[in-house]
Amino acid sequence: MIGDKITAAAFGIKPEKEKRLMLGNEAVAFGAWEAGVKVVASYPGTPSTEITEVISKLPDVNVQWAPNEKVATEVAFGAAMAGARSLTCMKHVGVNVAADPIFTAAYTGVSGGMVIAVADDPAMHSSQNEQDSRYYARAAHIPMLEPADSQECADFVKLAYGLSEQLDTPVFLRLTTRIAHARSQVEMNERADVPVKPYQKDVMKNVMMPGMARKRHLHVEKREKFLEEAANMMPINRVEIRDAKVGIVTSGACYQYVREALPEASTLKLGMVYPLPMTLIRDFASKVEKLIVIEELEGLIEKDIAAAGIAVEGKSLTGIQGELSVEKLRSIFKGEPAPQVEGVEDLPARPPVLCPGCPHRGVFFVLNRLGLRVMGDIGCYTLAALPPLNAIDACLCMGASIGMASGAERAHGKEFSKKTVAVLGDSTFIHSGITGLVDAVYNQESITVLILDNRITGMTGHQQNPATGLDIHGQPAPQLNLEKMVEACGVKDIQVVDPFDLAAMHQAVSGAVSRDEVSVIIARRPCALLSKQPIFALHIDGCKNCGACMKLSCPAIERGANGVSINPALCVGCGMCVQVCPFKAIKSGEEA
Repeated sequence: MIGDKITAAAFGIKPEKEKRLMLGNEAVAFGAWEAGVKVVASYPGTPSTEITEVISKLPDVNVQWAPNEKVATEVAFGAAMAGARSLTCMKHVGVNVAADPIFTAAYTGVSGGMVIAVADDPAMHSSQNEQDSRYYARAAHIPMLEPADSQECADFVKLAYGLSEQLDTPVFLRLTTRIAHARSQVEMNERADVPVKPYQKDVMKNVMMPGMARKRHLHVEKREKFLEEAANMMPINRVEIRDAKVGIVTSGACYQYVREALPEASTLKLGMVYPLPMTLIRDFASKVEKLIVIEELEGLIEKDIAAAGIAVEGKSLTGIQGELSVEKLRSIFKGEPAPQVEGVEDLPARPPVLCPGCPHRGVFFVLNRLGLRVMGDIGCYTLAALPPLNAIDACLCMGASIGMASGAERAHGKEFSKKTVAVLGDSTFIHSGITGLVDAVYNQESITVLILDNRITGMTGHQQNPATGLDIHGQPAPQLNLEKMVEACGVKDIQVVDPFDLAAMHQAVSGAVSRDEVSVIIARRPCALLSKQPIFALHIDGCKNCGACMKLSCPAIERGANGVSINPALCVGCGMCVQVCPFKAIKSGEEA
């Protein structure tokens, strides 16, 4: 009518929804939020960390950092069992820690939807191995979805919640580094109002004693058979027929590589990578002359297709290590040489180093000077294995340093521990180091443990942990007292040292390794990126160019044609170089 407000809806036109450019991780967070997730518990691990960080800023969700992935999964499972949609996020090696509750959760099932987001890291950009999380989906009999862009990240989370509640199972959402950290457009939607279901006590379903578990295992097998058939009709498993000479089965980031490198090839894009839609695959194979699987890491899909009696190739062409890419596929299938960027081959090597002013630097400088064997752990301090610090002998997994030091002592005797220490960070100690310390005390070892307490979970980008006194939102939280925790584990010899005080650190370590009992040194100093000290400068006139300060491996200390200098743009004034200069040539800004 005349005078009425004119809107697009009046003409039957749907308003275009807002679209945002998002990381895959951001899209997972928003997708879960739009799906009505109520509880999120995670432990930070690159490349998955941003999912939890982003969702912690959204309303109406209970979000927390947990001490480790096992606890995070148990919290998420508890919420789902109690009727709420939940999410837990981790990197691929985190699934190892969470595997215990994950495998049994497949038996019990859930009430509210439960999604486990796991980010694999082909090429090990920030990881100690290249394990393939698809193995966990198969071993635990849990469905796994794999998105190929940010929009699918958001869409697949919603689908995962639907599957989880319909089929009474947790659901894996698998990302890889290139999907987690790549950006593409995502359509924004309103948050769904998903009420928390009433809690119902069900002993036969939720108490996994052998008698109950046997019955629930039958349910798992029945569910998996249903999913194998249903996967053949799911729109997320999509056939795209083009040239019939080659048909490629692929998923995730590899789908994007295939479409760009081999645009003429027919494709079967898998959105569900476990269980596989074998009827759909068989039909696709019948329509192409040659079937190839393009997948990163292990050849799981290829092996399943071959086991079904379908002729297929894959890993014999692409190999099993590292990432694939558009360039690699063009090289493999079209013989095109990899593109060369002019001047790149002339760039000098640039190995990663600890940040200027990192408190860990002083610890490893002292350990190197003392000639000690160092059982290392997961964290920024792993970089101390590189020259010139050369101060780490081994690094296995989160919390393993203490166990490795104990095992080495048991192999060689207590005298071996006089020259061996275990080193791990505050967050890593809480994650999985406490039990190793309890074991060492209980079995009367004489190892020395250094807890590098930099007041933050640094390696993954400054996340809070139980020892920082703040929660994921930066609000005050009960602070774990590391000294009392160590004492409660039975340790009597406990020292707290400032790692910037090299003389005190030297004295503390020398004394600790000489004792016939478990000793713990807490090296406490905040991460250099959290606070800055007064800047130091180098007094050029006194420098003898001996290179002693270069052994600190500090990026702020530079050596050129005219000798050593300190770059004021990098220096944070930790003062360690002042302590190691034999000629006292390095002075504070006021003295220089």
